[in-house]
Amino acid sequence: MKNINFKSEGLNLVGNLFYPANYKEGETYPAIISVGSWTTVKEQMAGLYAEKFAEQGFITLAFDFRNYGGSEGEPRFWENPTMKVEDIKNAVTYLQSLPEVDSNKIGAFAVCAGSMYTLMAASEDNRIKAVVTAASWLHDDEAVKLFYGGEEGVNSKLEAARKAKDNFAKNGVVEYIETISTTNTSAAMYGEYDYYLNPARGGVKEWSNDKFAVMSWENWLTLNPMPYAKQLQAPTLMIHSNGCVLPQYTKNFFEEIGTSDKELIWLETALDSPMQQFNFYDQDEEVSLAIENGTKWFNEKL
Repeated sequence: MKNINFKSEGLNLVGNLFYPANYKEGETYPAIISVGSWTTVKEQMAGLYAEKFAEQGFITLAFDFRNYGGSEGEPRFWENPTMKVEDIKNAVTYLQSLPEVDSNKIGAFAVCAGSMYTLMAASEDNRIKAVVTAASWLHDDEAVKLFYGGEEGVNSKLEAARKAKDNFAKNGVVEYIETISTTNTSAAMYGEYDYYLNPARGGVKEWSNDKFAVMSWENWLTLNPMPYAKQLQAPTLMIHSNGCVLPQYTKNFFEEIGTSDKELIWLETALDSPMQQFNFYDQDEEVSLAIENGTKWFNEKL
């Protein structure tokens, strides 16, 4: 693995580039961009999957999106889906610039909310030749009400976001709330979610558990990736279950994907939604399943 950086709309983004154990200089390899969930950094699920796909013979990239981790971008901790989609496209451009990467064999893997950004990027950028998602978080205006206090709760967050954007524009002040809390209901994520709370899992020092830019709510809550499905022509594999988040939305998106070269793997589980979601972040059984099926898909489609 080596540390790298590349430009995205003038900003310097940092990442980790992983190589296969049998890498030989002068040869070219297929490459995979690995994308984690919202608010996360490369040292979390994106890096884990990147490392494991590299073990399967791919060159892989996990990077910090703008506003996060070691990458540039202001305001910090601003979850902006539009920007993240562009960053993924610019990650493709970076990989194509590497002599060791086969520029016609670049795929993308994503977990949770990263699936939204990755599927949207792939629908707009045909340089992404294959996509695999695991435990995809896909929402629309109705779905967000289920998680954020119904219509009243969503409207309240939208109003707070607009005020925060105005305050930043006028005064340069960024308003933050906690990223996750077990006691503060106004945190971006409220609940006993061990992955984010446990330093041995996703609660790593490189990630911020206490800074989520309030202005993010407008960009996040108004995002609707569902119409992008019809535009998607890249061969797409989706892995999901009733124990993951919003299962019907993954089924709906899959049905609308514009290519017939697609597959949906639906797992049997005794876990209630959304608890299996978090297992796909770092637990051996789910991660191994995603790597095994993803490797097969990428080998066939890239």
